[in-house]
Amino acid sequence: MEILDATIITTALPAMARDFSVPAAHLSVGVSAYLVAVTIFIPISGWAADRFGAKRIFSMAIIVFVLASVLCGFSTTLYEFTAARVLQGVGGAMMVPVGRLVVLRHLPKEKIVKAMAILTWPALGAPLIGPVLGGWISQNWHWSWIFFMNIPLGAVALIFTHLLLDNEKGEHQRFDTKGFLLSGAGFGLFMAGLESFSSRPDNFYLPAGIMLVGAILLFITVRHMLLTRQPLFSLEALKFRTFRATMIGGSVIRITLSSAPFLIPLMLQLGMGFSPVQAGTVLLWLFAGNLVVKPATTWIMNRFGFKNVLVYNALLIAAGFAALALCDNQTPAWLLGLILFTSGMTRSMHLTVLNTLGFADVPQHKMRDANTLSAVIMQMTRGLGITIGALALAVATFYLEGTTENPGIIDFQLTMLIMAGIAVLSIVDSLTLPTNAGDGILNRRHRPSGT
Repeated sequence: MEILDATIITTALPAMARDFSVPAAHLSVGVSAYLVAVTIFIPISGWAADRFGAKRIFSMAIIVFVLASVLCGFSTTLYEFTAARVLQGVGGAMMVPVGRLVVLRHLPKEKIVKAMAILTWPALGAPLIGPVLGGWISQNWHWSWIFFMNIPLGAVALIFTHLLLDNEKGEHQRFDTKGFLLSGAGFGLFMAGLESFSSRPDNFYLPAGIMLVGAILLFITVRHMLLTRQPLFSLEALKFRTFRATMIGGSVIRITLSSAPFLIPLMLQLGMGFSPVQAGTVLLWLFAGNLVVKPATTWIMNRFGFKNVLVYNALLIAAGFAALALCDNQTPAWLLGLILFTSGMTRSMHLTVLNTLGFADVPQHKMRDANTLSAVIMQMTRGLGITIGALALAVATFYLEGTTENPGIIDFQLTMLIMAGIAVLSIVDSLTLPTNAGDGILNRRHRPSGT
C-alpha cells in the first residue's frame, strides 16, 4: 500500500493538474513531498519500534496513512494536496521499515537471499501496477479514488497486523532529538532546493542557496552521528564494503530507476498522445519483464556473482533509457513494448541484487541500525529520482524551447539521455568491489571459470 501510493498518481498527474490549474510537471512536488516526509521520519521508526513495540507502531502508521489518504482525496489545491501528502508520508515512514525490521531481526544469514527476493516484490510490482491503476481510475472515475481505495486496504492491513505481529520491543535508548532535527531540516531543504529548481530552472541562485544550506546541515548531521554516543541511528554499517557499495553506487542507480515510473507515463501522454489508460497499459510490459526474470535472479547471482551483475546490468539499464530516447510518435507499439519489457528485467535484477548484497556482511546485532540507514537512503533516492527526473525534464524543455511549459517528445528524448548518463555513473563504485563480494551468502558451486 505504501509503495503503491508513491507512484499510483503518475498517470493521473495531467488530470490532477487540470483540477489544480497548474502544469503537470509541477505535480512532482506532490510525489516528492511524500517521499521527503517518509525519509525524514524513517529514523524515528526504529527507535519507536524498540520503545513502544512493533505491532503498536505498525498499527498507528496504518491509521495515520489512511486518514491522510482521505485528506489527499478531498484536496482542491496543490498546496492542500502537498500538505496531505506530507502527513501521509509520516505514516508511510513507519510501515515499511518496521515491517522489514520484524523480518530481518531474527533472520538467519543463509535465508537472506530468499527473504530479500520476496521482500523485493512489492518494491518492483507496486510502482508498475500503480500507473495502470491510477490511469484507469482517473479516466473512468476521478483521481480522488486513488486515495480513497486505501480505506479498505488499510482495514485489511490492520486485521492482519493484529493477527500476525507480536508487540516485540527492543533495547530502549534515548531519543536523539538533535540528530532528528538536523537530518530532517537538511534533507528537507536540499530536496526543496531541487524541487524549486525543477519548477524554475531559469532562477538559479535561490534554489542553489537552499540546496547549499541543506547540504551543510546534512554534513553537520553526519558529524553529529559519528560523535554522539547514542545517535538517532548508527552509521557503523557503512564500514562494511558491501553495504557501503549498495548505499553509494546503489543510490545513483536507484535515482535513475525511480525516475522511470514518473517520466515514462508523462512521455507517453504528453509526448506521444496516449490516454491515461493506454499509458498505464503500456507500462505493463515493464512489469512483465519484472515477472519473467524474477525466478532466475537467485540463479544469476549465484552464477555470476554480485559484482559482475551490478556492472553489466547497470550498462543494460543505461541502454534501456537510451533506447527510450530514440522513441517518438512513429515508434511501433511492439518495439516500445520490447524496450520496456527488457528494462523491466534489468530493473528487477538490479534492485534484487542491491537489497540482498546490502545485508550480506552486516552482523545480526547491527541489523536494526543498518535497516534504518538503508531505509532512509532508499527512500531518499526514491524522492531524488522523482525530483531529478522532473529537473532533467525541466532543464531539457528550457534548453530546447526556452520555457518549462508543455514539454514535447524531443524534450523527453533528451531527458531519457540524461537519465542514461546517470545510470552509467553507478558503475564507478561497483568496479571497486572485490570479485567475491557477498559470496558468503551465495551458492557459488557453478562459478564460471576465470571469475
